[in-house]
Amino acid sequence: MDEPAIDDQRPDLRTATLAEAGEFGLIAALTDRFPSAEHVLVGPGDDAAVLRVRSGHVVVSTDLMVEGRHFRREWAEAGDIGRRAAAQNLSDIAAMGGRATSLTIGLAAPADLPAAWALAFADGFAEECAKVGAVVVGGDITRAEEIVIAVTVLGACTVAPVLRDGARPGDVLALCGRQGWAAGGLAVLTRGFRSPRVLVEAYRRPEPPYAAGPQAAEAGATSMIDVSDGLLSEVGHLAAASGVAIDVRTDALEVAEPLHAVGAALGADPLGFVLTGGDDHALLATFAGADAVPEGWRVIGSVGEGAGVTVDGAPHEGPTGWVHF
Repeated sequence: MDEPAIDDQRPDLRTATLAEAGEFGLIAALTDRFPSAEHVLVGPGDDAAVLRVRSGHVVVSTDLMVEGRHFRREWAEAGDIGRRAAAQNLSDIAAMGGRATSLTIGLAAPADLPAAWALAFADGFAEECAKVGAVVVGGDITRAEEIVIAVTVLGACTVAPVLRDGARPGDVLALCGRQGWAAGGLAVLTRGFRSPRVLVEAYRRPEPPYAAGPQAAEAGATSMIDVSDGLLSEVGHLAAASGVAIDVRTDALEVAEPLHAVGAALGADPLGFVLTGGDDHALLATFAGADAVPEGWRVIGSVGEGAGVTVDGAPHEGPTGWVHF
């Protein structure tokens, strides 16, 4: 009798755990889910990837996601967690005025995690990367007591990267992208609810304005950052790095109707979601004047002499965003 084909001996990854799939079986299945691109000379499978850089600046960023702190499996499907993991990294490149090209993924997970979860995560990750034309070029997997995801992203800037330290007195502060929606969704999920669904989906699947980063750079943005941990927190980073004072105007901020509904249901000020919420990955930037602000951006404040952040001209009392420690 003929020997069975090697493929026939592999476990069905739709039902197998990571331990049953094995390291290299899982890597092979994950690799199949990520397309390549013209700039990738050597992709997954060797000791390191080899990428072609034509011109401009290479920008690099790394982020971590830890189960129980940054996500919960009961709150989001694996594919949505994959999208979030990709989005938070792709947005960092956009915040420099660049376009992401390549990513690597490190995955640590329990041995009894279904392999199907890892594959669905990879599918969601790849779908988010496809929005900007970026591809996965490598990574690693290992065993751990909880899921930990480490992503490194590389991108390119065709103009000078926009840093956090370029804001100057007289500049205006502008925002692009929805803000506070993910925070509203997280507040709903934390209390065991699933509606308003639009906010829950905003938490599960952020929609960063990727193209707005290069757009702002080309328009002459003087500083820029993405809103990962909270709008006031990120404005504080711009103010500190630039050595300026920044005032945020609440009458210029959009508080969407679903946030009002959640605020009323939870007894919370809906404006708080906008001021201190993260995970939407909107972009904040400063420009030399209102006339320099590109279409799609909203002026929400001003830059002046001094230090720190004020809201409507007064110090803000309370938290400014997510605190990691």
